[in-house]
Amino acid sequence: MNSFWQKLITDTVLRHKKKYLAEKTEYSSYEFAKAYYEFKITVVDFFRDLLFISLGILSATFGLKGFLIPNNFIDGGATGIALLIRQLTGAKLGVMLVLINIPFLLLGLGVIGKNFAIKAAFAIAGLALLTALIDFKPVTDDKLLVAVFGGFFLGAGIGLTIRGGAVIDGTEVVALYLSKRLGTTVGDIITIINVIIFGVTAYFISIDVALYAMVTYLAASKTVDFVIEGIEEYTGVTIVSTHNEEIKEMIINKLGRGITVYKGREGFGKQGHTDDKNIIYTVVTRLEISRMNNEIHKIDPNAFVIMTAIKDVKGGMIKKRRLKH
Repeated sequence: MNSFWQKLITDTVLRHKKKYLAEKTEYSSYEFAKAYYEFKITVVDFFRDLLFISLGILSATFGLKGFLIPNNFIDGGATGIALLIRQLTGAKLGVMLVLINIPFLLLGLGVIGKNFAIKAAFAIAGLALLTALIDFKPVTDDKLLVAVFGGFFLGAGIGLTIRGGAVIDGTEVVALYLSKRLGTTVGDIITIINVIIFGVTAYFISIDVALYAMVTYLAASKTVDFVIEGIEEYTGVTIVSTHNEEIKEMIINKLGRGITVYKGREGFGKQGHTDDKNIIYTVVTRLEISRMNNEIHKIDPNAFVIMTAIKDVKGGMIKKRRLKH
């Protein structure tokens, strides 16, 4: 490793570690190798996030300039507020996007952290700049198509940006903050904000525009979920059964899934009788749930099965392994 890379890794990784490492002037080969691995992951993550954010900005810009803006449509969230103010006052959309999201960015700095705030500022500034500089020819003037596909591209942009660790709509930041203060869910706060936006739209513009704005918001929110969670929606399955060995073999050999087995105690009856149990935990896709339930029922109709929705999974045997016949 040449002196440039050694100095770069030392300054960016090693000197930011624990005090005893930062005070050292010489590092072992192992410490350099570990620091190089961390540095490589950091660089790869940075460019991956940059790619997601850039694609998100482009998609959102296309949704706004190709569908929503030419047809004077409104969306929910901070972007919807910017569109509403633009339509009522004639203000420039790019300027309003920045001004409306500044409080959310400052809030995100305290609630989530500096890295998030920097990425979000870049994403919002990029969206504002592109909406001001790029003109897309209107794709269609059919109101339903505008609402659905405008929401789709805007939602894809929001979802891709979130996958890059940023936002182009600060509504979720304030929703996260208020949910902690008020003891409500993030979804409840976002719903309240959007109801206010749609109500103002109906009062000052028209009920038709407000109703189409709801369609746009629904299309955008579903697309955000799809982009973030992906095609495969995973389900965590916990199984308690006296036939745990047979169920374990079935999951491994028939479904091709990995499992985790942990010890537990089963209790029942008025006297509090307890038995030791091996509890099986596995993760499957929603397409495999029916087959897994059928196989479990064949082995033990009385098995206790708990299913939990999982937003995302990483590591382990997540993908189905190829079975040998």
